[in-house]
Amino acid sequence: MPIFQLTPDDPTFPSAELAHAHGLLAVGGDLSLERLINAYSMGIFPWFGQDDPILWWSPDPRLVLYPSKLHISRRLHRKLNQNRFRFTCDTAFESVVRECASNRPEGTWIGPEMVQAYENLFQKGYAHSIEVWQKDQLVGGIYGVALGQAFFGESMFHRIPDASKVALIELCRLLQKLGIGLIDCQVESEHLRSLGAELIPRAQFLTALDHALQRTTQPDQWRVG
Repeated sequence: MPIFQLTPDDPTFPSAELAHAHGLLAVGGDLSLERLINAYSMGIFPWFGQDDPILWWSPDPRLVLYPSKLHISRRLHRKLNQNRFRFTCDTAFESVVRECASNRPEGTWIGPEMVQAYENLFQKGYAHSIEVWQKDQLVGGIYGVALGQAFFGESMFHRIPDASKVALIELCRLLQKLGIGLIDCQVESEHLRSLGAELIPRAQFLTALDHALQRTTQPDQWRVG
């Protein structure tokens, strides 16, 4: 299969089913609001290094997490019951994104262009974050994009042990309240598998996504932090 070349003046994508076995579908284009929304709604996401061209992916199989199936260990339950953390939503989005970019000693795909793109999505009500605090210190968080009844997880970070895990737990609790039943985790991760994420065929994911997008996106419902 070919790798499609995108141009900045056309925000459309080929079908995600045309992606290579390893997931790469297309190269080029831009990170405009319209293109990113088109991409996520088709099961496609950007992922590239700072010195690389923009690369667009739709892996098969796909890692997903159903909030109702989140696995919380007894140890984490005990930690949550100690009320050591305070949670907010959408109050420190930029800080969460930048922490996710800086807390990766092996390097990051969250370069300045990506940071700006997701801040733009946040300003328009499509991107959201969960923040984890200890007293007044931001110690963990997660951010991603919400469309319809689907949430596309992008990255999470922790400054202290388990802070990213409890951010995911809080996210799942909020998603269930909002009627959002699908988290796209994108690529396989043993860390997320341990929390209940599972691999499903891309075709199954795309069908589930199409169903999830039948409901209109409602940015204002996230203003609960």
